[in-house]
Amino acid sequence: MRTLVLGGYGQFGARIVRALAGQPETSLWIGGRDRERAGALARQVDAMPFVVDAQSPDLARRLQAERIGLVIHTAGPFQQQDWHVAEAAAAAGAHYIDLADGRRFVCDFASALDARFRAAGRCAITGASTLPGLSTAVIEHLCAGWQRIDTIDSCVAPAQTVPRGVATVAAVLGYCGEPIRVWQDGRWVDRRGWAEPVAVHFARMQPRLGALCDVPDLELLPLQYPGVRSVMFRAALELSVAQRGFALLAALRRTGLLRRPERLAGLLHWVAARLDRFGSECGGMSLEVSGRDAQGRRLRRSWHLTADHGHGPEVPCMAAVILARRLARGEAAPPGAAPCAGLVTLAEFEPEFRRWGMVTEIVEQPMA
Repeated sequence: MRTLVLGGYGQFGARIVRALAGQPETSLWIGGRDRERAGALARQVDAMPFVVDAQSPDLARRLQAERIGLVIHTAGPFQQQDWHVAEAAAAAGAHYIDLADGRRFVCDFASALDARFRAAGRCAITGASTLPGLSTAVIEHLCAGWQRIDTIDSCVAPAQTVPRGVATVAAVLGYCGEPIRVWQDGRWVDRRGWAEPVAVHFARMQPRLGALCDVPDLELLPLQYPGVRSVMFRAALELSVAQRGFALLAALRRTGLLRRPERLAGLLHWVAARLDRFGSECGGMSLEVSGRDAQGRRLRRSWHLTADHGHGPEVPCMAAVILARRLARGEAAPPGAAPCAGLVTLAEFEPEFRRWGMVTEIVEQPMA
């Protein structure tokens, strides 16, 4: 299968390219606007460089001309993007996978594109990343056989030294202090992004302050698991000064003293780089569920991932890699468009965790 990785020399795209390199079923194409960077990586992994602008109006024609069978879209941030790349893939008769984390991009994806991909006989999967790709795999594992899920509370804790771009910082700042719709106690309520940080505990890392972020899981999980009472997602930065700084920006936006925090993206990106020496290469993730198990007992279970040595950015790439390998092997995929919710099992992730020396564990607590 000819597989084009758009943004293939970027932070996540390059990791996906290296993970798929050498697969006999896959012919890799590295797509992006920078010919030199695409060519340099292509020479390292025996791939083809493909100079292309993801938003080009003739993208579908070019995909069809090169007989691309799968497009993996990694060129974020996705918060302000439309579905142009996915539409081009459908028009070219190609499968499509992305790493999108934009709430509207992911949550409205199926209704906008399902008919096109069904007509093309191809599949399109959005959010093939940590959320909801990995998060739903963890929930399915923790709650197998349960009678009821009451709460889902997850947190991603990146290492301070993880690479980041100005555009990503701007996307995050875009909802800092803004109202975010959250499912709490069986109803939709508004909470402020990055405001009111709380302590989050991890199995193998020191507690960190975590705050609400606007992600697809906040909207998808109440639909995926009917009856759940509350769903929460937080991000926990390694340095508390950074987390409190975001909370301050959220407060300033709420009071109207700072209307466009995203304009500070360049400055904050520069400051974050200066703070890297006070952080580490260790990051992780936690996901806790509560409810009633198969015997009706009230139970709380949590799953923890620890990723050291700067390997944390491999995690958002894993679901896309697993799905791409499936398609390349010719495994049947139902046509249509859908979020990556429940499509990959935790058992499929485990070899990827081991490959990078990541540690996972489950903690169980009976409830009164």
